[in-house]
Amino acid sequence: MRKKIRLIWQLYPSYLIVIVASLVTVTLYVSHDVETFFLERTEKDLLVRGDLFKNHIDSLLIEGNLPAIDLLCKKIGKSAHTRFTLISPQGIVWGDSEERPDHMANHQSRPEIISAMKGEVGASIRESETLKTRMMYVAMPLYDETRIIGVLRAALPVTAIQETILTIKRRVTITGFVITLLASLLGLVVSKRISRPIEEMKHGASRFAEGNLYHRLHEPPIYELSGLAEAMNHMAAALNERIEAVKNQRNEYQAVLSSMVEGVIGIDLEEKIININGAARSILNLSRREVKGKSIQEVVREPDFHAFIRQAASIPEQEANDFTIHHLGNRVINTLSAPLRNASEKRIGTLIVLNDVTQVRRLDTIRKDFVANVSHEIKTPLTAIKGFVETLTANADETPENRKRFLAIIMKHVDRLNAILEDLLILARLEQKNETLSISFEKKRVREIVETALQVVQPKALQKRVSLEMSGAEEIEATLDTHLIEQALVNLIDNAIKYSPEGTRVLISHGLDGNGDLEIRIKDHGQGIPEEHRARIFERFYRVDKARSRSLGGTGLGLSIVKHIASVHGGHIAVESEIGKGSTFTLHLPKSQLG
Repeated sequence: MRKKIRLIWQLYPSYLIVIVASLVTVTLYVSHDVETFFLERTEKDLLVRGDLFKNHIDSLLIEGNLPAIDLLCKKIGKSAHTRFTLISPQGIVWGDSEERPDHMANHQSRPEIISAMKGEVGASIRESETLKTRMMYVAMPLYDETRIIGVLRAALPVTAIQETILTIKRRVTITGFVITLLASLLGLVVSKRISRPIEEMKHGASRFAEGNLYHRLHEPPIYELSGLAEAMNHMAAALNERIEAVKNQRNEYQAVLSSMVEGVIGIDLEEKIININGAARSILNLSRREVKGKSIQEVVREPDFHAFIRQAASIPEQEANDFTIHHLGNRVINTLSAPLRNASEKRIGTLIVLNDVTQVRRLDTIRKDFVANVSHEIKTPLTAIKGFVETLTANADETPENRKRFLAIIMKHVDRLNAILEDLLILARLEQKNETLSISFEKKRVREIVETALQVVQPKALQKRVSLEMSGAEEIEATLDTHLIEQALVNLIDNAIKYSPEGTRVLISHGLDGNGDLEIRIKDHGQGIPEEHRARIFERFYRVDKARSRSLGGTGLGLSIVKHIASVHGGHIAVESEIGKGSTFTLHLPKSQLG
């Protein structure tokens, strides 16, 4: 991975390199120009001096007075601080301001002499063989009309020039170094000034990433960076608004899910749970442990449900079905599934809606049974009545005894129909939601209510030789609808007498339980009620032994009426039974009804 470098160390070296390169270039250029300037100036100066010297030597050269020429060279050279040398066309030195001519070598091969012999001004810089010093030589031809008769050479040592140039170079270098140092410091300051706002924006962006979208970046004085900071602040504000909107939508979504009575489960394409609401947990009896991300098979171990999930995931439309959770007491769950899609309409899973319809299905079964039972209960006496009426109509010569017997049977079935209708009307009245407002409550001793009920059923008990025994405290009082409670007790005691063998006892007792609630118990010594029937005996027309129940009389609505009477008083009815030993029905009334 490539190593990351901070911005300041990318900007600053670039500035430094540009500054150093510029200063080095300028220094070299200036040094070269200064050196060229001084050399050109010295060359021109030598030419001027040579021209001046030439005016003095022309006459001596024409005369050929060599000693005078040598003396003049030395005299003028000393006063002008310039070395003058007069050379013949053959390279022989005629005069020199520094040395004796006869001691000097032939100069015909010197570069400047060669150029002068061609009629040009020759110049060169080299070390003098005579003086052993680096000199600048400028040679010019001397003419006798059109013929070159000699060469005049002027020379100056370049050591002073080089020292001057070196001094200038040194000053330029020092100045350049100082400028470089100042420029580097200025570049560092500028780099930091540029990078510091970027660092601040980086820290601000980190705070944005951490969720602090209320933080705002300082806008630096740099136009571009100020625009960037402003854009980032706008971005944070817009992002904060969008996140708040998403949070509100999520909260609304969660509120809707949590308040739904229907269970909702979202699963992905791998059948893992995306989301599940509280109603679904309640329906499936799941704890509040984290189930998100787990497979639906891990959470709900029900083969029928798994089969439904697989089927729902394989079809593109809605699917509905019922399945039973056996380990939760055969709870019936109605399930509706639909494809779960994202914003681009791509399927990402399945949405499952659960409804616990156990009670609905049970009530539907009860309704069907009720319709069938009430139809049967009414049809039987109607059929009998119709049959005997047709018999009487068709046989006008029937004996008075038969007519009387047939009419008695018809009357019996009419009474049975009337009893069924009366009980149904009582149930309808008790089931009305506002009926409790018209119930007449009065304060009365419980013992008196029980005694009144016993008086009603006493004839039937005597006829069947079943003794009725009562026990309970006389001082217990309760605020009740006396008529309804008496009717409930009559129904319970009447049932106890019906199903008790002759010569047995029915015990009626009342008292307070451990919570202070009123209990009225009716215990018989009959054959008992099988356990599988106990939960349904309070349903309308439900009979444990249909044939035996009808032979004993009754409408099949007595216990259902008792249940509703207990309910309108805020209480309930319970039963305990043991096969072969009898049953005990207990009417529970809350202590709020007492006193």
